[in-house]
Amino acid sequence: MRFFVSSVIFALGFCGQIAAAEPTHRVFVTNEKANTVSVIETRTNKVEATIDVGKRPRGIGLAPDGNELYVAVSEENAIAVIDPKTLEVLRKFKAGSDPEAFAVHPNGNIYISNEDDAKTSVYDPKTGDELLAIPVGLEPEGVGISPDGSLVIVTSESANMLHLISVPEHAMVANIVVGARPRSVTFSRDGKTAYATSEVSGDVTEVDLATNKIIKKVSLDAIDQAKPKDIVLGKDGKTLYVAGGRAAKVIVLDAKTLEIKTAIPVGKRVWGLSLSRDGRHLYTTNGVSNTVSVIDTANNQVIATIEVGEAPWGVVIDD
Repeated sequence: MRFFVSSVIFALGFCGQIAAAEPTHRVFVTNEKANTVSVIETRTNKVEATIDVGKRPRGIGLAPDGNELYVAVSEENAIAVIDPKTLEVLRKFKAGSDPEAFAVHPNGNIYISNEDDAKTSVYDPKTGDELLAIPVGLEPEGVGISPDGSLVIVTSESANMLHLISVPEHAMVANIVVGARPRSVTFSRDGKTAYATSEVSGDVTEVDLATNKIIKKVSLDAIDQAKPKDIVLGKDGKTLYVAGGRAAKVIVLDAKTLEIKTAIPVGKRVWGLSLSRDGRHLYTTNGVSNTVSVIDTANNQVIATIEVGEAPWGVVIDD
């Protein structure tokens, strides 16, 4: 059962307590070309339902209380809201031009990268209201939020930058140049460090958030055809998992040294990653294979391969 989210939560003056729903023990996968969301039961790793959600679904995330599931429906310029229990599409709201990726803040607001408009927009998904828009570099892509909610990082693919935005001020703290075509970002458990992938240059960059300086950068060229996209931190806080794109592998790094520990073969064009709450299982979307791989993180082995819709993109676990 989820913990209650309490105390002061940053962003736009929100403060309060959010009642948590019982988890559904489901994995939700957006299928970009099928216009659907596949629903996988975590205890069986079987597809139990498919939801027609709209044109070109990509980014996906859960509300902090687990009561709603959000999907970026890019070609409709909208966010679809789904009930994760009944699997009903409850509503849609307009979310700017070409919403692609987004992150859900602990206060429930969502920060969306609007690729066509070079901005990050902030929405209240309960009302569908746009709260503000923040200009960023060309082709914003990934969005990450620090564990305490005080910092948002947006990657801009064409600008080759990480944009650091403070919350609740929504001031641009820093613009950090990284490798070519940065895609995704994640944080250390204490929020002092950020890690970002760059697809074209094929590297991972570590940033010290006290100084907003690059600590180190590692090339993944030891892994053939590595084009990193998603990145998540392991439950132990010591391991990073990187979706290798064309390499068809998940690359496992030491979070302290950024040394490559191993590479796990999965499906073709591995793109999205999501880690179970207990850290035991990592789910990957394999966009060309039309599958999801389930990795046992104890031994870094694939334990299940699940057929889903065409071009799976994003993935989130409700457990």
